[in-house]
Amino acid sequence: MPKRVDHAERRTEIAEALLRVAARRGLHAVGMRDVAAEAGVSLRLVQYYFETKEKLLLHGLQQLARRFEERAAARVRAAGQAPGPRGTIEAVLTAALPTDEESRTFHLVYTSYAVLSVTDPALAAQPFIKNPDAAESALVELLRQAEEGDLIRPDVDVELEAVSLLAMSAGLGTSVLVGQRSAESAAMILDHHLDRIFRGDHLPDRSADATERR
Repeated sequence: MPKRVDHAERRTEIAEALLRVAARRGLHAVGMRDVAAEAGVSLRLVQYYFETKEKLLLHGLQQLARRFEERAAARVRAAGQAPGPRGTIEAVLTAALPTDEESRTFHLVYTSYAVLSVTDPALAAQPFIKNPDAAESALVELLRQAEEGDLIRPDVDVELEAVSLLAMSAGLGTSVLVGQRSAESAAMILDHHLDRIFRGDHLPDRSADATERR
């Protein structure tokens, strides 16, 4: 009896191959034949699942977003049982900094998608800004929770700060990627900006969490 093929799994494997090649060579230089070779499958199989390079690129973008969501969620869990709005925001933003191979791939390839979507009509027609919009909305919601809990300074504009934090995180990620500064330095800058938003006298007491981890 022939082995049953899991089509969703096969599509994911091909998308992962795309991301690996893009991280090494740049997204603009990736062809369907390169992805097929990386995945260890035939070009015809890649074309069967995705038909065009644009459809493959879009699926790769979706896979990249899913991987980042998983990474950010893991960072939030590692921040403790109740990290609060600040701890959650810090975990999400630092998850995007290129500190290891996975996060480096995310930043490099996602930036490549952003640039390519400006010049590629097929990619430009896709909802590329959907994920950034979702991230912005999530940060606004977290800052609103902090505002309601009197955790941030009274003059803070939560929508403006959400945009600023995301832009800062992206810019810092690029500076780490090109070797302008270290990941530790970038994390310190993010922490410094969060200090300007959040009220230090209302920060949660983490001593109990630290005691539990010992």
